[in-house]
Amino acid sequence: MIDRRTLIRRSGALAATAAFTATTGSLRAFADTVTLPFGNGERPLVKYPQKRPMIGLTSRPPQLETPYSVFNDGAITPNDAFFVRYHLAGIPLEIDPDSYTIDIKGNVDKPFKLSLAELKRMPSAEIVAVNQCSGNSRGFFEPRVAGGQSGNGAMGNARWRGVSLKAVLDRAGVRAGARQVTFNGLDIPVVDKTPDFVKALDIDHARDGEVMLAYAMNGQDLPFLNGFPVRLVVPGYYGTYWVKHLSEITVIDTVFDGFWMKAAYRIPDNDCACTEPGKAPSATIPINRFNVRSFITSVTDGGRLKAGAPTVLKGIAFDGGKGIKEVTVSTDGGKTWEPAKLGTDLGKFSFREWQMPVTLAAGGHVLKVRATSNDGKTQPTDLLWNPAGYMRNVVEAVNVTAA
Repeated sequence: MIDRRTLIRRSGALAATAAFTATTGSLRAFADTVTLPFGNGERPLVKYPQKRPMIGLTSRPPQLETPYSVFNDGAITPNDAFFVRYHLAGIPLEIDPDSYTIDIKGNVDKPFKLSLAELKRMPSAEIVAVNQCSGNSRGFFEPRVAGGQSGNGAMGNARWRGVSLKAVLDRAGVRAGARQVTFNGLDIPVVDKTPDFVKALDIDHARDGEVMLAYAMNGQDLPFLNGFPVRLVVPGYYGTYWVKHLSEITVIDTVFDGFWMKAAYRIPDNDCACTEPGKAPSATIPINRFNVRSFITSVTDGGRLKAGAPTVLKGIAFDGGKGIKEVTVSTDGGKTWEPAKLGTDLGKFSFREWQMPVTLAAGGHVLKVRATSNDGKTQPTDLLWNPAGYMRNVVEAVNVTAA
């Protein structure tokens, strides 16, 4: 179910205002549903402006998951299928791109307000990068954990165009003693006690030249629900840092202690970011870079293949910025592994497609895929558990029947 909303664009501009106006006070039910492969996995398929039917997790705020079949269509996730994740229900309902500004302030020499037009006049760059929710695949955790029970669709890969955060900070003149930069967007809490969604990056990371203020996605203006008109892009880092509808950038001389950094989005402070099920970690740190992952996309669990006939298995792999060195595939449940052929390299932050031809004898088979990054990191064969259900990257198993 979703709130029925209408998207209005200003005439003649793709970088148009987006206004979501409720047409009724009720919710509209959609008959179509999808069942994700875990307990209580039934979800509605919902339709929002600028989006194809998506898997609906919540409607206030909108949380929309990409249908898994999309990932078999290519390395780039289309804008209308890109997942949506908000934390605060007070999402902006109207943004005028002509008056929109980002307030650059704090421990800088020259605070200023940056308009969308000014941003677009600055030297731009493009990067292909995966945006993945920290809780992507949380629904598969065993034992189950609290939080949104996502399948494998809370991720996407896009070509982002914008201006490096470093260039914006250099224009403001970062003062000595700066330690972090905080980011806020136009979404707001609807209850006073709910903390505003503000994230922070260390100053060296913020100025590494890779973090971007993006205004375009796959050659078009950002979809409204993906952060129009400008969002932060933090390549290799989980989506919690990719602040949408960016409105404030503040340089600070302390370590930010807001709720969404100090209390939320924390992982166990150890090499595996894991604990024994039911055991609280002894220490935590803010979640940060992706671990390495891979998926089979051409066949799903319970699928059927033709026995004795060549079949090309396809999929994707990615990590937090080292790039993919190798993908191997097993057709016997992990007893033996064979290397897959890697597809075009779109950059170290991108999905990397892979494929491998197989011929299966009649009967049941367990297919597995495992990726290795250029720094030698690979996927665990057993689930690494943590209380928040973050960073799942266990080797995926797909059960198929050849007949």
